[in-house]
This record gives sequence, C-alpha cells and structure tokens, in this order.
Amino acid sequence: MAMNEPVNRVPARRWRIAFLLSLGVLVAFLDRVNLSVSQDALHASFGISLVTFGYLSSAYSWTYALMQMPAGALLDRWGVRRVGRIGSLLWSFASFAAAASTGVVSFLLARFLLGIGESPVFPGNAKALGYWFPENERSLATAITDSAAKFSTAIGIPFLGVILLRFGWRWSFFVTGIISLGYFALFYRVYRNPGEDKNLTAQERELILTGKGQQEVQAKDVEAAPLSYLLRQPKVLGLAFGWAAYNYTFFLLLTWLPTYLSLSLHIDLLHSALYTSVPWLVATFLDLLIGGWLVDALIRKGHDSNRVRQAVLIGGTAMGLGILGAAHAGSAIEALFWISISLGGLAAAAPVAWTVPSLIAPKDSVGKVAGIANCCGQVSAISAPVVTGYIATITHEFASAFITATVILLLGIAGYAFLLGRIERIAEPA
Repeated sequence: MAMNEPVNRVPARRWRIAFLLSLGVLVAFLDRVNLSVSQDALHASFGISLVTFGYLSSAYSWTYALMQMPAGALLDRWGVRRVGRIGSLLWSFASFAAAASTGVVSFLLARFLLGIGESPVFPGNAKALGYWFPENERSLATAITDSAAKFSTAIGIPFLGVILLRFGWRWSFFVTGIISLGYFALFYRVYRNPGEDKNLTAQERELILTGKGQQEVQAKDVEAAPLSYLLRQPKVLGLAFGWAAYNYTFFLLLTWLPTYLSLSLHIDLLHSALYTSVPWLVATFLDLLIGGWLVDALIRKGHDSNRVRQAVLIGGTAMGLGILGAAHAGSAIEALFWISISLGGLAAAAPVAWTVPSLIAPKDSVGKVAGIANCCGQVSAISAPVVTGYIATITHEFASAFITATVILLLGIAGYAFLLGRIERIAEPA
C-alpha cells in the first residue's frame, strides 16, 4: 500500500449512539443515587426512620417494575426514539418534584414518577443496540452503556454529597433535574434508528446487517411474540432469575453502602461518600474490560460465543458472592475489598446479560424479553432496600443483609446455568 493511499475504514456512527445511550444511563443513575446520600438530611427535614428510608429508597422501583413489561411492549410498538423522549422528560420533572416536596408523601410521589420515567431506559438500550451493532461488537457497546451506571454512582455519590453538605438536599435534587433536562434535549436532537439516520453510510449499514444486527420493522408490521408465550420460555425465566439476583445485591449496595460505612464502621458522611466511590470505580473498569472488550475479543478470535458469554455470566455472578466477606469486615479497607470483588464480578456479568435479550428474543420481541427480565430485577430492587432497612433496625448491623444477598445470588447462578442454558434464538410462536 502506498503511503498516501487512503485507508478504507468503516465509519463509526454506531459508537456515537452507544455513548449517547451511556450518557442517558449516567444521568438516570444520578437521579437514583441522589437519595442514598440524603438519609440524614431527610431525617432532619421529615423525621424519617431507617425503615421509612428503606421504603423511600425502594419506591422508585415499585413503578419502575410495574412499567417494565408495558414499557417493553411500547418500545416494540412505538420505537426507541419516541418512548425515550417521553421517558427522559418525565424523569426530569420527577427530580424537580423531589426538590420541591413538602413531606414524605410528596417525596414518595416524586420517586414514583421517576420510576415511570426511567422504566424504558435499559429495555430501550437493549433494543437500540440490537439495531445499531453487529453481534461481535454488541458486548462492548452494552458494556459502555451499562458501565455508565457504575461510573455514575462512583462520581455521583461524592458529587451530590458535596452539594448536599454545602447547599442542602433540595439543591442536590434540583441539580439532577437540570442535568436530566439537558439530556432530554440531547436525546431529542441526536437519536435515530439506523433506518432513519441520514448520516449513516451504506458501508456502516452493511457492516451492521451482515453482522446480524436486528432488522427494523415498521409498527404496522409488528407481530411480536405475546407475553404469555415468552413467560413460558425457560431461557427467558433463567435470564429473569439471574437478573433478579444481580439486582438484589446491586441495589442493596447502591442504597445502603454509605449508611453501612457510617453506622457499622463509624465513618463520617463525607468520607463514607468518598470511600463508596472505590468499589463502583472497580465495577466500571471490570464492566468495560471483561463484560465488554474481553467477550467481544474472544468471540472475534473464534471462541464459541455461547461458552464465552455463559462463562462470564456465571463466573461474574459467582464473584458477587464476595459480599459474604463484607459481612464480618472489621475495617473500611477490608469491607471495600470484598465489596469491590462482589460489585466487580457482577458488573462484568451485567453487559453480557443485557445482550441476551437481543440474542434469544423472537422477531421484534427484544423489548418484551428485556422488560420481563428487568421487571424481575426490579422486584429485587424493591425488596433489597426494604429488607435491609428492617435487618439493620432489628440487628443493628448489616451482616445478615449480606448473607441474604449471598443466598439470592446462588439462586441466580442456578437460573443462568440450568434454565437459560445455551444462548440462542427462541423459536417463533406457532
């Protein structure tokens, strides 16, 4: 090749979409983690107990869980673009409503609205990435979006904690409302499906299609598999059980980690917020490195894609059992070590789990399959903060809460191994 001969590279517009969606996850999780640093402030304002804080922490997940299957159906019917715009606008309003709340009831209603608004985020991302990416790039693309949740928590807790300490908890919710509104404007302007994007070249579109990217269908042509059919499929149930186990530990730590460090290890609020970022940074790194780059690299080198994905799903979830080590940690360093192993392993498995709906779903049913899995996950997201609140109140420590998470993770591993099985397309309904 002559030195001045141009290199024929495929344009990378699809990665622009991946980073847009990851920004949406980052912003959405700022709204979620805002509450985890506000326990003392809300106690001072509204007089809430640990149990009440547990209920407030899970309130978001009540409506989020209820909306998962409807959101999946709406995504399959109306598309990512329309549903994503409506959702991001609603969750912006929810943050402003929380900032303006006058008591526990109005704050609770704001969290309900946040759950409704954010319910399409992950099923929508699974559907969008299925459209935009060939199979051999989908794990990395998913890891970029999924790791944003961990990175958001790593930077969000100290960032929002400083705002809370300097200006008060209402300002921390107001700031997330402004950031969310900015994302709505960006998503409104940028996101298109491949078939609607005028700047997508024929070369890149061919790369996506030949790499088994999901084909787009018009709403009037949709004949997606019914929910009743999908709910009878062992693969769907195995994915749902595994995701529920992941989410239990994830939301336990997302909600209670600063309080655990404060109450059990006697670390002040500012330092507990800073220490909390350590395991979430580890999770961000392993999410991208193992769940994203390594999975795609092994598949491109010719390794069996099913074995690679199953190994990371089961192995990563097994690393999550490291939370048991934190049950009797005697220092902050020891606790953060075990929690980092747990969150790091779960983070590595997460992007693989999010690629599964686009790999197993029948024709144009990705939104529904992702919605089913995430609905089960949100049952755990509801349970973990509340159960942990009761355990901490009764036992005055968190060891029993971490042991409970360990048992649930073992059930999730069994779901991946025996129900999900081989990651391949489910047969179309007759």
